Amino acid sequence: MTQSLRSTPRGGQIARVLSAGLQAVEPGAAVRHFMRREGHQLIIGDRGYDLNQFQRVLIVGTGKAGTPMTQAAVDILGERLYAGLVIVKEGYTSGALKIGAVSIAEAGHPIPDQRGLQASKRLIELLEGTKAEDFVICLISGGGSALMASPVDDIGLQEMQALTQSLLASGADINEINTMRKHLEQLKGGKLARLAAPSQLATLILSDVVGDALTTIASGPTVPDPTTFEDAFKVLERYNLTQQIPSAVVAYLQRGIQSAEQETPKPDDPLFDRVQNVVIGSNKQAADAAVLQAQREGFNASLLTTYLQGEARYAGRFLGAIARQIVQSDQPIPKPACLVIGGETTVTLQGNGMGGRNQEMALSAVQDLAGLPDVVLISMASDGGDGPTDAAGAVVTGKTLKRARNAGLNPSGYLEANDSYHFFNALGDLLKIGPTQTNVNDLAFIFAF
Repeated sequence: MTQSLRSTPRGGQIARVLSAGLQAVEPGAAVRHFMRREGHQLIIGDRGYDLNQFQRVLIVGTGKAGTPMTQAAVDILGERLYAGLVIVKEGYTSGALKIGAVSIAEAGHPIPDQRGLQASKRLIELLEGTKAEDFVICLISGGGSALMASPVDDIGLQEMQALTQSLLASGADINEINTMRKHLEQLKGGKLARLAAPSQLATLILSDVVGDALTTIASGPTVPDPTTFEDAFKVLERYNLTQQIPSAVVAYLQRGIQSAEQETPKPDDPLFDRVQNVVIGSNKQAADAAVLQAQREGFNASLLTTYLQGEARYAGRFLGAIARQIVQSDQPIPKPACLVIGGETTVTLQGNGMGGRNQEMALSAVQDLAGLPDVVLISMASDGGDGPTDAAGAVVTGKTLKRARNAGLNPSGYLEANDSYHFFNALGDLLKIGPTQTNVNDLAFIFAF
């Protein structure tokens, strides 16, 4: 818990609200809620599968929640499980590199690395041997797109790393980034489903995108892809990146536009007749649980939105304005108040500082909250890691600006440098909760007493 929460009269209550949101999307419990076994019958969502009809049952997957999802699936399948491979973020294995018959591989995030490349090659080899008599269960969660690094033969890992860094720095949103990945990699945009055919495929998905769009979560490896090579090329043009990224990427996309490279499978592809996709957890589920806990704690609580998007620094100013409105007029909700906000913002890099979108959003709200009594704003990544940092986010109160000035810190300067991490670290106001083993986008909270 941060210094700000420790010094807040309702710090314990606030901590319980945050915890309730995360516990509601605990990956293992989510898998068990949507998947169960009754003898030789496996029920996933609203569909039943006779395990006796399959020669082999395999588990594959990618994402930050891969370890607890795998453990739950292995427990359910028991002796019927043949083999598997799931790729997770470094440090998210819970110390286990093998769960039953399933190997757990670590990889880098958000920039793909060599470990992800090697693990993806192993996953491809596993799926290439599948037959109609096999049943593949795919476990997908947030972060899976970067972890499952599988560039096409004409593009190397370094080119994908350079592209990813350029897109992240440009302020491109996750839909745009994943549109690129779908057309430059071997397992995304429905291509995992294509590779697994003709086996039966069922995918359990923990959503980390606004609106739970299946085509966007982990770049939609098992769902039809509505985007095209032309859409991917337009992303580069939109952010003026055609001259900045590796020429091999540009050349491959241009060949795709000319139909010289195979497109991603589309909604009318019959291969999806053998595919089931089930969302087992989402940002709204976490937000609703936080609202319920806040009400139990005595707050007037409400969900504002789970569709917060745009530049983090502008979103922070918006939330700061809402906090001031609550304090001064008891609108849109009377004190003691708790507003819960979900979504995912973006950051356009202008400086060389350190931070993440949640920390930047919190930093941009410091001026707007200045002087407000008994108000707390928290922005956090549900996976516990905001950007390339060890913090989930940060905490801002009406006293943050005064404390910063007393410490010789200028929030505007840190914001211009995109250096939110060092600003909040100096104040002891980073929210550090460690890897949560889940990932359903970001959550923000406005508390006023």
